[in-house]
Amino acid sequence: MKIDLTDTTASKINKALVKGRRAIGTPAVGMVLTLVIVTDEENAYDALKAANDASREHPSRTLVVIKRVSRTPRDRTQSRLDAEVRVGADAGTGETVVLRLYGDVVHHAQSVVLPLLLPDAPVVVWWPVEAPLDPANDPLGALAQRRVTDTYASEQPVRDLGARADTYTPGDTDLSWTRITPWRSMLAAALDQVTVDVNAVEVEGEEFNPSCELLAMWLADRLDVPVKRSLSGGPGLTAVRMDTSHGPITLDRADGSLATLSIEGQPDRAVALKRRETAELIAEELRRLDPDDTYASALRFGVERLNPSAQGAAAPAPVAAAGEPVAVPVEEAAKAPAKKAAAKRGPVKKAAAK
Repeated sequence: MKIDLTDTTASKINKALVKGRRAIGTPAVGMVLTLVIVTDEENAYDALKAANDASREHPSRTLVVIKRVSRTPRDRTQSRLDAEVRVGADAGTGETVVLRLYGDVVHHAQSVVLPLLLPDAPVVVWWPVEAPLDPANDPLGALAQRRVTDTYASEQPVRDLGARADTYTPGDTDLSWTRITPWRSMLAAALDQVTVDVNAVEVEGEEFNPSCELLAMWLADRLDVPVKRSLSGGPGLTAVRMDTSHGPITLDRADGSLATLSIEGQPDRAVALKRRETAELIAEELRRLDPDDTYASALRFGVERLNPSAQGAAAPAPVAAAGEPVAVPVEEAAKAPAKKAAAKRGPVKKAAAK
């Protein structure tokens, strides 16, 4: 069931929710949390579909906040709120409100969302794209116990990882971190099978892929060994190679679905390690609402402390004719301070020891 409201208020939206529940014969509210999705019109459909799929595991009230761009100065001074209320089969196992904000109300989205939150229930805010660099101090982020971003959707993921570390607040998390949960589980299980000392690690994957950077930072932080970040054509993460006292341990996934685990002295094993959909990622994040200390520790390790030799090595340095300026890609410019910092600090192992 869908109810469209034009130029409405939060009070009218709440009344429409009650009316919709009564119309489908479920007057009671059986939802466990409020999920606030902050997105644009282009990405709203995919984000809402993922949230509806995740609601089968986590029945929730989903509030989709879409900030519409005003085309003229006159439109910017005229505030308006349109809403689409969905209950029943159109809203998964919960209920959904799509909020479209116009004019000055765009800058006060929290005042629209606050009256629509479920009472005495946790609040999770998710930015599928264009997340703020400091989610906890965002007006909507301040309402939530859990704040979910996705640096994979960022134009400068390496820069944003540094910003996330600087502004980290307990409750922050990132879907780029969630994507590597199976990799972390498999690598931990591999090291549990043999008693070894790890001397060095290499993480191979796509360039500018924040999941690769986070996995490398996690390994460097937990193992206190040098970690080399090397590049491949993907998709995503493709391999992790550990040099140990027992011999090499390799987890290799070339096709994005099936990986091979190789441990010295044991037969190779095929491991299901497929790339997961967004609905699976957001469902995993909603299973726990407490701070993720492991993510915080890996994030604060710092991407600049990884071995920088492979970063940016995929393409040759730009060459210009005499007297012409050399164009430097935005990503390279973002990584330049990190490379200088890494050169000053020296090898990862020494930096970690300090």
